[in-house]
Amino acid sequence: MFEAAIRINAVKKYTRDEIFDKLKSILVEDFEIEEEKIQAETNLFEDLELDSIDAVDLAVKLQGFTQKKIPPENFKQIRTINDVVLAVEELL
Repeated sequence: MFEAAIRINAVKKYTRDEIFDKLKSILVEDFEIEEEKIQAETNLFEDLELDSIDAVDLAVKLQGFTQKKIPPENFKQIRTINDVVLAVEELL
């Protein structure tokens, strides 16, 4: 029974590709961004025209994916898709 509790509470480790794919899915489905615009070097604010409210929404959606809260100070430094992927990877 103790082993089962450990497995339930364990957080899955995702690869960068899996994180990128999930992020892309969120941006396409929830923010209606064209998939071809989403590249590692894409700037969230300049290229995708996200605003601060969108950034908060994205952080909340990523929290649901990771089951961990992204610290606001970390999210303030994020500019590109790759920055998001690395921040999520660091949390996991």
